[in-house]
Amino acid sequence: MYSILFICILAALSAETPMVHSQAIPPVDQILERMLHHEAEQARELKHYEAIRHYQVQYKGFGTIIAAKMDVDVKFDNRSGKSLRILSQSGSKLLCDKVLKRAVDSEQEASEDKSSTALTTANYRFRLAGTEQLDGRLTYILQVDPLKQSKFLYRGRVWVDAVDYAVVKIDAEPAKNPSFWISRAQIQSINSRTDGVWLPQNTRSESRIRVGGTAQLTIDYGTYSVDRVEQSQGAASQ
Repeated sequence: MYSILFICILAALSAETPMVHSQAIPPVDQILERMLHHEAEQARELKHYEAIRHYQVQYKGFGTIIAAKMDVDVKFDNRSGKSLRILSQSGSKLLCDKVLKRAVDSEQEASEDKSSTALTTANYRFRLAGTEQLDGRLTYILQVDPLKQSKFLYRGRVWVDAVDYAVVKIDAEPAKNPSFWISRAQIQSINSRTDGVWLPQNTRSESRIRVGGTAQLTIDYGTYSVDRVEQSQGAASQ
């Protein structure tokens, strides 16, 4: 999932991928169906989570380096949705205001209109591009192409866990250039399994500025505190 920098990459796929018999790979429509089922189940089970994120951005150009940091408190509740609150910021005020704060605001906006950003056939065209082992788990690689120009959509590759059917990794570039001042934006996002649910772990992006220089944004999503519906019901019954 986003901002002047926080949108999308095209990364090279590893030249070596594990060989898997073609009959063992489900067709794309089946992978998508299982992805949607996983997302629905996780949405039903996930009651609440919270974490403190750490945002960093650095610009290099014209013989100078400027940087900024921001810590953000993130809370999700299955009734009220997601909320993000800035706890602290330091470094370049320009980067804090024009990059980091916009990244936070854009995610809040995207979370309030999930249908327009969802990884579904309403927003994307999908093609199976192969398989790969990530952290010892088999994943299916999908080539995704947006069906419309939107700052919240992207084109690139998505890695889907072959057991849970959760999105594990995204390498992409934006469907729509986020700003005239950016000539190219790239992003890599990694998700991981925490207390039975898949949540963002880290994001790294790089943008090339037309007038010169590059800007790099990293987001460390911190340590999650997760509350699942089944856990709450189990605790209540004891």
